[in-house]
Amino acid sequence: MRALSIAATGMLAQQMNVEVIANNLANMNTTAYKMQRAEFQDLLYQNIERPGAASADTGAVLPAGIQIGVGVRTAATYRITGQGNLATTSNPYDLAINGKGYFHIQMPDGTDAYTRAGSFALSPDGQIVTDKGYVVAPGIAIPQDATAVTINAQGQVQAQVAGQNAPQTLGQLELARFPNEGGLQANGDNLYTETPASGAVLTGLPGSTGYGTLQQGFLETSNVNAVQEITDLISAQRAYEMNSKVISAADQMLQITSKMS
Repeated sequence: MRALSIAATGMLAQQMNVEVIANNLANMNTTAYKMQRAEFQDLLYQNIERPGAASADTGAVLPAGIQIGVGVRTAATYRITGQGNLATTSNPYDLAINGKGYFHIQMPDGTDAYTRAGSFALSPDGQIVTDKGYVVAPGIAIPQDATAVTINAQGQVQAQVAGQNAPQTLGQLELARFPNEGGLQANGDNLYTETPASGAVLTGLPGSTGYGTLQQGFLETSNVNAVQEITDLISAQRAYEMNSKVISAADQMLQITSKMS
């Protein structure tokens, strides 16, 4: 009986759906988290009578045929990269991207990573780093005698140094973009890396065409919609339950068949 295996694939698919929803809800307060959505595809069909085939009796073309589906599978967990809200923090090293783009992070092993979570701090030698100590490219260092640090919307970092009237320009932050942001590899710690699916990285100055601007003293919040996630969770639970009922019904039918003499 095909119904047993078909319903089993449905239960597995809804289990994956619930796991994706659970991860979204768990990251409701994660800085710059981008929600995911599970996408499904139907599996191959068994063609008992192929549509368009000629009838064996009359030679007429079958208008529909007989095709039996064998279930469903998870095709992808697509990342929704829409903008989250901006929350004020008043921390001068907190940066939010208002628009498109990612911060470029230099990893300890020499590789590149990217993030939208701008909760930055200073390393012991004064460099702007992530909360894990990874350097924010291009590696701007803040002087120890700086009394104030300003990062404007275009990413220019300036510091007011004691004994100087004019602010000192320390460097320029850049933003990275990708042709397909959904193809980035999520590595945890709010970091992403480039993949063949994401396309090659494109860099530009904040505020230039196609790139967002920076907001000092703000952080981007998660773009998870709690109401929508709860609605999807209820729907997934009901779908899981209905598939389990199909398995129960198929099992009862098999018991009836086995009792026939």
